[in-house]
Amino acid sequence: MTIYGIKNCDTVKKALKWLDDKGVQYEFHDFKKLGVSTEKLSEWSALVGYEALVNKKGTTWKKLSQEEQQSIISEESAFQLMQDKTSIIKRPVIEKEGKIALGFNPEAIEGLLK
Repeated sequence: MTIYGIKNCDTVKKALKWLDDKGVQYEFHDFKKLGVSTEKLSEWSALVGYEALVNKKGTTWKKLSQEEQQSIISEESAFQLMQDKTSIIKRPVIEKEGKIALGFNPEAIEGLLK
């Protein structure tokens, strides 16, 4: 299991604590330090759609100009934005055996653990 996110994100912290409390083994991939590949974004997009990966409720999205927000009209433009501003990716992305869960959702994470 790999957890993708940003160490200082409160939602990521909640998810990591939840996993630690359950004794779940995982690797942590820090977007800020390690970035994210187009291939990885493509894998996730195939599962949930690129729109679900963009966190439109977060500060990073809200700080974008209206023109920048309106330019996100395709997988390609979304991937470019997510690679330029990794904090715009909905987090955490929890990946296990070709499946993912977005955000901290204990039921979805439980589903990945089965």
